[in-house]
Amino acid sequence: MRMVLMGPPGAGKGTQGKRLAAEFGGAHIATGDLFRSNAERQTELGRVAREYMDRGELVPDDIVIAMVTERLAEPDAAEEFVLDGFPRTVPQAEALDRRLAELGLPLQAALNFEITKDELLRRLAARAKREDRAEDEDEDAIQRRLESFVNDTRPVVDYYDRRGQLIHVDAMGQVDEVTKRILDELAARGLSPR
Repeated sequence: MRMVLMGPPGAGKGTQGKRLAAEFGGAHIATGDLFRSNAERQTELGRVAREYMDRGELVPDDIVIAMVTERLAEPDAAEEFVLDGFPRTVPQAEALDRRLAELGLPLQAALNFEITKDELLRRLAARAKREDRAEDEDEDAIQRRLESFVNDTRPVVDYYDRRGQLIHVDAMGQVDEVTKRILDELAARGLSPR
């Protein structure tokens, strides 16, 4: 399965991405984890990404595309993957489509996680405590991330909708309920676990 997961921070993309990768095979690639890994290893891309992340801003397209392209070249992601938090802009989506076209491996689904702002804020506060994530504690940074999502990512949702690949996911409720909704939607499109 080759799919992308979109939605605001805290919508459950990471949790569901891991589950979907386990169900369908391939790598779960969370861009946040990719950014943090590069930052911790102090790669050139990681140092630049960290500056943006610390301010609660989206990392520029060229840096994100370079990181994701490197990751997709690794054996566990070469043919099947669940991209969590990428693409976030139309140029990123177009870059992904070009790369997949070169490989002859088209994207199969784009899931958009939908959730209320109140629930997002509750989840982010809980995640900040549980995982000691500074970017989830700063209310101004959270607000900037949510605004960036709305302004920058909404066109990506429309992009995949026009291509007939978009699946809306009600991300409210218990984890198992959301997983079942996703699997039911994918099955309705003929996409089932192996």
